[in-house]
Amino acid sequence: MKKMKHLLTLILLLIIASCNYPSQRSKVAAADSAAVSKPKIDIPAFNKDSAYSYVVAQLAFGPRVPGTPAHEKCAEYITVRLKSWCKDVIVQKCRMAAYNGKVLDGKNIIASWKPELKNRIILCSHWESRPWADHDPDPGNRRKPVDAANDGASGVGVLMEAARQFSLKEPSVGIDIVLFDLEDYGPPQDESQGDDKWWGLGSQYWAQNPHKQGYSARYGILLDMVGAPGATFLLEGISQQYAPDIQKKIWDAANRIGYSSFFLYEKGSYVTDDHVFLIKYMNIPVVDLIHLDKTTDSGFYPYWHTTHDNLASIDAATLKAVGQTLLTVAYEEE
Repeated sequence: MKKMKHLLTLILLLIIASCNYPSQRSKVAAADSAAVSKPKIDIPAFNKDSAYSYVVAQLAFGPRVPGTPAHEKCAEYITVRLKSWCKDVIVQKCRMAAYNGKVLDGKNIIASWKPELKNRIILCSHWESRPWADHDPDPGNRRKPVDAANDGASGVGVLMEAARQFSLKEPSVGIDIVLFDLEDYGPPQDESQGDDKWWGLGSQYWAQNPHKQGYSARYGILLDMVGAPGATFLLEGISQQYAPDIQKKIWDAANRIGYSSFFLYEKGSYVTDDHVFLIKYMNIPVVDLIHLDKTTDSGFYPYWHTTHDNLASIDAATLKAVGQTLLTVAYEEE
């Protein structure tokens, strides 16, 4: 009978409370109402001109081919800028063998906000240039290095502006911006060996040797070729296979804030990119936000791996669409 006694006592207390303290119920109701109608999260405005200026600054060094002075100087520039916005910046040095046996010295650059939190997301891109424009329509250009304005510098420019915004207002979750080196040193088209392991060398190294022991994250977003005029971002196949919910989150955010002409709900091709190795070695779902074009032979944007991938192929409006979407996703995380 003890259970029944306690129950009767509880009922009696509730009756007394409801009779003598009616104002308490109204306070609870008001609190519940406030919780439902809490104000929207204030998302910072992404500055497209700022992002564009970071692209210009990278290109000013010339092609950032591993082993060249331009590569070294650009690494220093990016590192210094990130350190001005973030107190936790690491330059991870790595040595990786390329497809031709050449040993490359690489630098992955990592900036972390709230590194103590386990609730984290990764935002990443690659920052170096391809050594040869092997898809150039002019055969005479196919052994020339690529300026890599879109295929590299655009993603870095967006992430640098995001870093500046994070320094002004930190998101509630932990953020790691990871800029990979040695992504684009895969074999030229006429020397192709049909093996994906020669691409994304810097991301392969980081995924197997993360900058922090036991590192993990909820998910990641990879930016690749995010600056061309009228870019179309389709649903890349590997991302759809391993991170469909995250992919939908990004595309829904972009469409909600007015960038439906860039972020299309159309299936795209499967791409071997840096995200593959984070999925494979770290089991982190990563979405490849990449310009895919069904009208070109390559399936990528028209100037991919050509000498025309220069500043003329960058549009600040596209940087804005990607950057504002990225900030929206990051700041809306809890």
